[in-house]
This record gives sequence, structure tokens and C-alpha cells, in this order.
Amino acid sequence: MPLISLHDRAALAARFRTDPALHLFELGDLDDTTWSNTAWYTASAEHGPVALLYSGGDTPVLLAFARPAAVPPLEALLGDLLPFLPRRFLAGLPDGAERALAPHYAVERRTPLLRMLLTHDPPAEVPHEAQLLTPDDLADTRALLATSYPEAWFDPRMLTGGGYTGVREDGRLLAVAGVHVHSPAQRVAVLGNVTTHPDARGRGLARACVTALCRHLAATTDHLGLNVRTDNAPAIRLYERLGFTTVATYNELVLSAS
Repeated sequence: MPLISLHDRAALAARFRTDPALHLFELGDLDDTTWSNTAWYTASAEHGPVALLYSGGDTPVLLAFARPAAVPPLEALLGDLLPFLPRRFLAGLPDGAERALAPHYAVERRTPLLRMLLTHDPPAEVPHEAQLLTPDDLADTRALLATSYPEAWFDPRMLTGGGYTGVREDGRLLAVAGVHVHSPAQRVAVLGNVTTHPDARGRGLARACVTALCRHLAATTDHLGLNVRTDNAPAIRLYERLGFTTVATYNELVLSAS
């Protein structure tokens, strides 16, 4: 079937809202701040998988999610999309979907992830008090991430809209939790950059940050999720205690033209 380029935000939102937990990032990218950097493709204007090509960062991103039963039509869509793909990009794909890109692309890196969704209220009691961060905290946030989470993707704009919480002791920022996506218009958010300084780990500071951020975002979100590596057992246990449930698995891939 011919490849179709989609431009109707309302129609895209309606399609993604049939499975919002799987499509949190796509729903967030319908916002005005990111829309101009997106290109959306499908094989059917009415139903079926959608592929998003995002060009707003240093590395292009391809997002194409589907439940296991819908992976075969997604593979067909990716095959049709091959002429439009950059030579190197980051991708979020379900297991096996990258087969459609071989032998044209090689996998440089594969990171299996869980998608977790907040399904229960976090516990009322937390061991520390976390505060909302502001742009005044930019330098300290950058310094903490550089020390404790150097591979983090950080968008300073998220400090403006109450998208980060942190715990300080004696003026020193020791832990943060933030968002990669926050769309009050679509009422979705994706948490990210949850980290604690190595000197302060094991004391519940990250738990306090995540709990405070979930409570803050509750007023503007109906679907609040996060991604976590499948081999990060301590983080998975923490998120489960805070009310998150695994709803999907997928792979984050770095792909380059063969």
C-alpha cells in the first residue's frame, strides 16, 4: 500500500488515545512546541500503526510502537519508510520490528526497556521533602546530571513549567526527577532523569523526588508513565512501590546505514 503522510493532529490524537500508555511520547509530540519537528507516516488513514520521525534534536528519532499482534503491519510500514530514513538515527521499536530495516541498517546499540504507567497513588509518607525546581536551578541540575547520570537527555525548558523536583541538603542539590514529555493539552507526561548523587544514594531521595513530581503532575495529566531498563531491578522495584505497573516492553536502538 502507498505510504501516507499524516497532518491532522486531532486524528492522530484520536488514534493514539486507543492505547495511550503505549503512545505517550507521540501524544506529547502533538504539542505546538514540537509539532513543527515531526513527520508522521502510515499505510492507512483510518487505522493501523503510525511511524513518527522527529528531527528536533542532534540525532533524528524514529518512534513506531505497536502491540505484538500488530508488529507484522508495522514491519511493512517500516519497509515502505526506508527511502525517507536518515543514515543514522535513534529508534523506539517493539521486539523484532527492526527486521524490516535489515540489511540496510545495522544496530549499533540495543537497550531493552519497560514502559511503566502510574496506576495507583504513590504512598503518602516519604522520607524527605522534595521541592519544585525552577530555571534558577539550571546550573545545579546540569552539574548533578553530569556527575550521576551523564548519558541523560536534558531539556532545560522543562524547568520552566514545573517539570522537575529536587532534594537539597545544606544548599546542595542531591537528587532530581524530571519529565521528558509533559503535555497538559494531551494530559500526558513521561518521567525521566531520575537520579541521585553517588554520595547520597540509598536514602530514599529519588523516591521523594518522584513522589512529589507525580503529585504535582496529577492536576494536568491522565496518563503518567516512564521508561526503565529491563536490567535495572532496583529502579523497577522503586517504581512498583510508588504505584507504577509495567504495560509494555520495547527496544531503544541506535541504527546506522550499512
